[in-house]
Amino acid sequence: MDGTVLVADDDRTIRTVLTQALTRAGCKVHATSSLVTLMRWVDEGKGDLVISDVVMPDGNGLEQLPKIAAARPGLPVIVISAQNTIMTAIQAAEADAYDYLPKPFDLPDLMKRAARALEVKRRAPQSRPSETASENSGDLPLVGRTPVMQSLYRLVARVMNTQLPVLITGESGTGKSLIARAVHDFSDRRSLPFVVVSAADLEGMDGPSAVLSRAKGGTILFDEVSDLSDEAQGRIVRMLDALGDNAPRIMATSQSDLMARMEDGKFREDLFYRLGGVTVDVPSLRERVDDIPLLAEHFLARSERDGAPVRRFGDAALELVRAYSWPGNVRQLENAVRRLVFTAAEEEISRAEVETVLGNQPAIEPLRSGGEGEKLSVSVGKHLRRYFDLHGGVLPAPGLYNRILKEVEGPLIEIALDATGGNQAKCADLLGINRNTLRKKITDLDIRVTRRRKLM
Repeated sequence: MDGTVLVADDDRTIRTVLTQALTRAGCKVHATSSLVTLMRWVDEGKGDLVISDVVMPDGNGLEQLPKIAAARPGLPVIVISAQNTIMTAIQAAEADAYDYLPKPFDLPDLMKRAARALEVKRRAPQSRPSETASENSGDLPLVGRTPVMQSLYRLVARVMNTQLPVLITGESGTGKSLIARAVHDFSDRRSLPFVVVSAADLEGMDGPSAVLSRAKGGTILFDEVSDLSDEAQGRIVRMLDALGDNAPRIMATSQSDLMARMEDGKFREDLFYRLGGVTVDVPSLRERVDDIPLLAEHFLARSERDGAPVRRFGDAALELVRAYSWPGNVRQLENAVRRLVFTAAEEEISRAEVETVLGNQPAIEPLRSGGEGEKLSVSVGKHLRRYFDLHGGVLPAPGLYNRILKEVEGPLIEIALDATGGNQAKCADLLGINRNTLRKKITDLDIRVTRRRKLM
């Protein structure tokens, strides 16, 4: 590498590490803990690359980016930050940062990015995020420092101002709708409507045109598009084919594998290719275990801001939270933390209190279909072994036997009731259990019974 790098960070260790690494790579380095000093160097014409932290003692590094661009067009800036949220990545992109890296960063990765930045000509500045988007950014619980989340942040930042349709996939509770909202709120359409469309909105001759009228050139989101009927899918295809000037941005979410459904004939091929301009896959918590403590602390802080008691996790309690499989993903984690805030006896949440709350949570992640002809016992066995593996050597919360039985028993009774048209006597006979036992289980499992003429 060849060039002069300006490093701004209030952490002396980071300044020392970067200075040594960049100097060994052949660069000249000027390092400071002050944004004022950094800006003086920029104004003096020093530096071919800037590496800057966001939160500094004398200001915000992101707020300096437009000033750097105005004073030195073409000077690349790499932003590094301990604020590991999607908003930081988006704001860095909107403020025209060359690149963004979370702390703690991988030094070899940063060196590669720095080398590319010194070689690549800077692109023209873009607009900064609106005040409304900045004000609302704190409400989005899209937090994470793991590589999969940082890749997600960068992808969102790259696609938000394109015209391409966006398909957002991921399990229930991962935050797909939040990603869609973030793409809209930080895009150049942020001042226009964001319209979430259901199957009911597409009904009737005027349904699609009414949707377009509501969107007014903003963004249309088809939430869980895989659940729509073939007729509704056809209406969407015809609506998209008729788009003219002032067309809205099109996005869709799905927790199902749309390609697999298309291949099985359960999703229209023409709609699949119209929605799949860019696919954004939102990872499950199982794919970013290291983010779980960060998210848990985030939800504790949010509860405190909302007026709830101050709470913190003890080490053993946080270890158990991290080890749990969280089949409901971020939504389930947030609900569990909220419950712990109000049920914990002391400021420090204990492991026993976490065990109590998790004992009432679903025991296993959503089942995925096994191979053709695979026995139920084999499929369940694989699933349970994976469940134990996900705990990383830590035993699940006590009460596992009853939780597992409850998860298997509930669907079994619901399906049996459906097959017998809601006739409890026939259902009990089908299951081979006493009718009073069935009634008790229906009550305990909170199963809704609907009678109708359907006998198998």
